[in-house]
Amino acid sequence: MLEADDHALGHVDVAIVGGGMVGAALGCACAERGLRVAVMDGQPPQRVWPAGQVDLRVSALSRASQRLLERLGVWPRMVALGVSPYREMQVWDAVGHAEIHFDSAELGEPDLGHIVENRVTRLALWERLEAFAAADPERVQLLSPAAPALLEINGEQGRELIQLQLADQRRLSAELVVGADGRASFVREALGIGLETADYAQRAIVANVEVAHWHRETAWQRFLPTGPLAFLPLADGRCSIVWSADEARAEQLLALDDAGFSAELEVAFDKRLGPILSTGPRAAFPLSRQHALEYVRPHAALIGDAAHGIHPLAGQGVNLGFLDVAELIDAIDHARAKGRSLGSLHSLRRYERARRGENAAMLMAMDLFKRIFGNRNPALVGARNLGLFAAEHLPGIKTLFIRQALGLGDELPTLASHSR
Repeated sequence: MLEADDHALGHVDVAIVGGGMVGAALGCACAERGLRVAVMDGQPPQRVWPAGQVDLRVSALSRASQRLLERLGVWPRMVALGVSPYREMQVWDAVGHAEIHFDSAELGEPDLGHIVENRVTRLALWERLEAFAAADPERVQLLSPAAPALLEINGEQGRELIQLQLADQRRLSAELVVGADGRASFVREALGIGLETADYAQRAIVANVEVAHWHRETAWQRFLPTGPLAFLPLADGRCSIVWSADEARAEQLLALDDAGFSAELEVAFDKRLGPILSTGPRAAFPLSRQHALEYVRPHAALIGDAAHGIHPLAGQGVNLGFLDVAELIDAIDHARAKGRSLGSLHSLRRYERARRGENAAMLMAMDLFKRIFGNRNPALVGARNLGLFAAEHLPGIKTLFIRQALGLGDELPTLASHSR
């Protein structure tokens, strides 16, 4: 048992391990409700960067995510730091040449979403947390740099609390500990929650490139036999690319100099935006699917990448995480309204029921897309091209896709809902 001493940080309602985009969003939502909250992370966010430099890690934020960020009071700051709307999406198959085109104007919407650097989203959320902490430092604690070392449940039946010890010996207790600490989650491991995993044997290569022709505020994606290639529009006319390639192909691409890589990129992208004029630094990371077997335990919950890791081909990773935040906040609000502990399994199951099935369906859909479009079997090529043709030309199908991507459904949690 963790003893109380001069290292104690006290007691909070919610302790959040992980202060990235998803964890920081949950922290803001808890602080807005007057909850005592502690958010810890290994390092604070990057605060400044050279003018004109675009981070290699970007996200395609949906309308539902935008609504959540607006309601947390951070969207104006993000706009000031820089967001890039995309109004159309063009998807085509490199083998069969079928295409599908999405246009926000078909729904009378201004855009399909925004391409935003991850560091922009995180900084805006962290600054909001800092404002809460400055206004009431006893209610909102930001612990960074900080690393968790030990997690255990103490107390008698019905009065348990999670005890969390940091690597520097500081300690705190909480009604609810939330793991927002990524794919290698300490909280998930400490709780003994298992994972379903699948290695895609691919790497995602990311870079920012300058193209000859204007991207038309369009997100472009081409399905290649070795993996999908996306060009995401940036406000300054450049594109952020995400090229998911089988390991052997990724090795070849990473070994090329800038000129060689640009030449391969032009061919892979079918020169849709003309020649590649320049290529910035490249980075790569391995791709896999993973899904926690459980999202909750008494006094503990997992959100974001700690709960699920998805293939980046549809750019849905952080959007799923923000929906986790919104659903967990609904569960917390329900628990408070009923006078229950925030960490009661009865309350947390509401969150797990709402999100685990939805996330599993999205993970499986992306897995299916990856496998279908990565297959060169002529019969399957014909079938998927027929499917793209049907989706492009049959009434109602594209509208359904666009509504899903925008987050215009009626079943969204409160913070992300359009009808709040």
